[in-house]
Amino acid sequence: MTDTTYHAASTELPHFDDDPFGPELLEDPHPFHARLRDSGPVAYLERYGVFALGRYEQVRAALSDWQSFISGAGVGLANFRTETPWRPPSLLLEADPPHHDAPRAVLTSVLSSRALRGLRDQWFADPESLVDDLVKRGGELDAVSELAEVFPLRVFPDAVGLAKDGRENLLPYGSHAFNAFGPRNALVQDGEATIGAVAEWIGEQCARDRLAPGGFGEQIWRAADRGDITAEQAPLIVRSLLTAGVDTTVNGISAVLSALARNPEQYELMRRRPELIRVAFDEAVRFESPVQTFFRVAEQDVSLGGTVIPAGSKVLMFLGSANRDPRRWVQPDRFDLQRDPSGHVGFGMGIHQCAGQHIARLEAEALLTALVRRVRRIELTGTPRRKHNNTLRSWGYLPLRLTEA
Repeated sequence: MTDTTYHAASTELPHFDDDPFGPELLEDPHPFHARLRDSGPVAYLERYGVFALGRYEQVRAALSDWQSFISGAGVGLANFRTETPWRPPSLLLEADPPHHDAPRAVLTSVLSSRALRGLRDQWFADPESLVDDLVKRGGELDAVSELAEVFPLRVFPDAVGLAKDGRENLLPYGSHAFNAFGPRNALVQDGEATIGAVAEWIGEQCARDRLAPGGFGEQIWRAADRGDITAEQAPLIVRSLLTAGVDTTVNGISAVLSALARNPEQYELMRRRPELIRVAFDEAVRFESPVQTFFRVAEQDVSLGGTVIPAGSKVLMFLGSANRDPRRWVQPDRFDLQRDPSGHVGFGMGIHQCAGQHIARLEAEALLTALVRRVRRIELTGTPRRKHNNTLRSWGYLPLRLTEA
């Protein structure tokens, strides 16, 4: 497609000058998402020169069509074909077949249903004492720092095989990694001041001799011994596991706690019907979309929603918008445990969907199970504060009271 055709096509599209990575939209993206969806299936963001997808149908289609919308050129704003990434690209998130296939197969095997069943008893016992201590202390807490962060930072690094010391580095590393998918704004620049030492620590933990026997990390290295992957790939796969395995779970747990506190009738329903605990987490992921956006690159000219997206174009998919698209969901702005949230794109879709989503679900199920057994009511005691991130929708502070059952 020629430049002339491209410009003609782009001017026929709805154009937006909004900054989806600016403080105002990071604080509350929903009005912009509604305007984006209502404008049509495809739009153009002038500020960044990228195509934008806000409707469920087109977001799901782009996520699923890895041949047309590739990840190997970067899933952030930066185009790896013309720009140097700040760290070696992920072999899972930022690679396409055939390079993506072996690392994905290894990680899928390591995180199998059988492996998670082996962790279930331990993971369900851990939050019982955590919740019990919080209730005995009076039940008032910051649910982010005292619950949503504490539990995943205990059980997940244990499962990977990390040593106890230094685990506090996991959250700032993940936060910077997700910030770096956006533009180099103040959020990225603030992280750059300290990311060097944090990234060095992360890299050291991915080495074979730093990982405890029997953990996910050692199993990845065993796959290298078998020849399923190379020895050079093994630490990068461990790094991908550490990057995505904590922040997204912390934000997902924070999202479900916030939603249950704001909708006490839904928490009461979950207490009466514990089988809805699993639904609650997925509904929170749909409702809140802890991962808000991801980019792809059009590998060739692609027709989508009546628009031809030229080869080489960056495409920004708004997962948070798709998950509240009224064309797909009835009353999408309502947190409702009686809906079926399956099909949401909060964990992605297709070959690049989150490999650790079942871990996140298991952690959330364990924590919510402990809560419904010990806590009669969850309620807000103050004004929550957002923590802005270019990719993640996060709570920085979530004051709650847990009333003993």
